[in-house]
Amino acid sequence: MIEQILDYVGMIFVFIGSLFFLFGTIGLVRMPDLYNRMQASTKTTTLGVLSFLFGIGLMQLQWMIKLLVIALFIVLTAPVGASALARASHNAGIKLWEKSVVDKYEERKK
Repeated sequence: MIEQILDYVGMIFVFIGSLFFLFGTIGLVRMPDLYNRMQASTKTTTLGVLSFLFGIGLMQLQWMIKLLVIALFIVLTAPVGASALARASHNAGIKLWEKSVVDKYEERKK
């Protein structure tokens, strides 16, 4: 009985993760420039993967420790990787969208 409930709750979390992936894909298509796209995709992908891993962990309890290690790795590396890519893109001269208001990287250069 409890295993069936955990399976259903796990499926709900997998579905929620799928929705985050869908929203991230829409963000990649709809956002106007590289930096906005990177921000939208990084946040939604991280939340989607974490939701997916938690859902799978509920459905397969023996995998929970491995999935927690994977989740920790993703939480630590995804934002750092996105930040490094954004900084490298800015240093390479990729311009922000013309309606962008704040450019912290440019302010730090001055």
